Amino acid sequence: QVQVVESGGGWVQPGGSLSLSCAASTSIGSIYRMGWFRQVPGSQRELVATITDQGSTVYRESVKGRFTISRTNANNTAYLQMNSLKSEDTAVYYCNVYNVGQDWSNYWGQGTQVTVSS
Repeated sequence: QVQVVESGGGWVQPGGSLSLSCAASTSIGSIYRMGWFRQVPGSQRELVATITDQGSTVYRESVKGRFTISRTNANNTAYLQMNSLKSEDTAVYYCNVYNVGQDWSNYWGQGTQVTVSS
């Protein structure tokens, strides 16, 4: 089984910073990719950033230069540093874990709210 637990998030004014953490626990095997998605009510969940076990990253265009994803393979933890936050970054952020021990499955955390407003 795979358990995914997020922490961080909260409220910040525009221009501020927040950080998110995601810890994945598993006995299945190594994790290929970890990442963050976000969702606002009435909209589809969208990719924010992902990182592979080799450190390859993908970012949503609108967060490039403002968000940084990183990962510690030893303890299966991923981080998302969010700077220069904008009101449009407000959403529930979900940690995603993909392909654990070659199972090609997706696993999700419970989500954490990020609110950017004055």
